[in-house]
Amino acid sequence: MSLLKLPEIRADMSLAEMNFDLRPDAIESWEPELQAAASDASTSISIYGPIGATMDGTGVTARSIAAALRNIGAKAVTVNVNSPGGNYFEGVAIYNLLRQHEGEVTFNVLGMAASAASLAVMAGDKILMGQGARIMIHNAWGVAVGNRHDMLAAAAQMAPLDADMAKAYATRSGMPAERIAALMDAETWLSADDAIAQGFATGHLPDGKVAHDRPTGGNRKALAMVESAMARAGYSRSSRREAFKSLFSGMPSAADTAATPSAGADIAALLQTTLNTLRGTNA
Repeated sequence: MSLLKLPEIRADMSLAEMNFDLRPDAIESWEPELQAAASDASTSISIYGPIGATMDGTGVTARSIAAALRNIGAKAVTVNVNSPGGNYFEGVAIYNLLRQHEGEVTFNVLGMAASAASLAVMAGDKILMGQGARIMIHNAWGVAVGNRHDMLAAAAQMAPLDADMAKAYATRSGMPAERIAALMDAETWLSADDAIAQGFATGHLPDGKVAHDRPTGGNRKALAMVESAMARAGYSRSSRREAFKSLFSGMPSAADTAATPSAGADIAALLQTTLNTLRGTNA
């Protein structure tokens, strides 16, 4: 369990149906091929994709983290992270799980810990960042649909989420909550040096700990960009799922590193065409 006595975050599950989707800027900066050069599979956890369930089945959920922690037991655990963020509630749940783990928790930020992933990282006793790695913090970011009254209600409902995140960041960094709120308002990207200087990380990760594994990265970035664009264009989660099913011969499991393209499809070109179409629709 963390020696820092980090605060528990009690998520308001009345907002669970709201779409807390990936931020486009985080996806565009994400390099999914950055992974750990080596790790002990018996005591390590990988967060190498979006936080929360995704249409291609590769998202990292609290359920998968909980299962991994049960297998590890009350031992020190290393969590290797390269994630553009994602679902707020899954990020909160992962943070709480790791905050309560009985062994020491070390986070290795290999490339990016953005948005919901940055919140999860705050549960670490040690937070080490690779060369060029970044942490990004911001206010809760989601998709709401309705009239002006609905939008005002959504803003009011999201304010406590921001306050909860600010409390976790403030406890970890030692900064006043007001300063943290300003950084969140500014949607702040922190380099390794900045994160260490401001208390969001505890040290540097040696270069030899980070590897570039392009085959594993595959089309995951393009898939995430398409799903994000569909969400911003107003497509519901169910319609997005149907669209992805039509693109692939079968939805992959969370353990798969890539999906199987439908017969005869040039998947890279297909995803780019779909993304371009959605950008035009959402312009």
